[in-house]
Amino acid sequence: MLINLSNHPSEKWESKQSQEAINTYGIITDLPFPAINPEWTSAEVTKKAELFFNKIGLIFDECANEPKPNAVHIQGEFTFVFQLVTLLKRSGIKCLASTSKRNVEELDNGQKIVNFSFIQFRKY
Repeated sequence: MLINLSNHPSEKWESKQSQEAINTYGIITDLPFPAINPEWTSAEVTKKAELFFNKIGLIFDECANEPKPNAVHIQGEFTFVFQLVTLLKRSGIKCLASTSKRNVEELDNGQKIVNFSFIQFRKY
């Protein structure tokens, strides 16, 4: 199972990204990324990371009989991601980020259209 902990629901992923996730991990489960208050202390961010660490553990426990490996796709506010990835890796859970190619089209009026093309999942 791949838990998608990001602000990008898997239903909106490019087909290439979805297929790679399904082929490797079987099931994709979305877990919305939490709002991290910029005024929080590091201790408050750590507390939120611990809460999500426990949520992720419960989700994986519910699917313990799945034949494919487990991983967490995690992208978002940097200090929270760092705290949670640290906890997950200590417990042996693989953590991934998506890499993408940024494609920019500049229009005559000065506006830019930016599209991202999925390239791969990269391990933390």
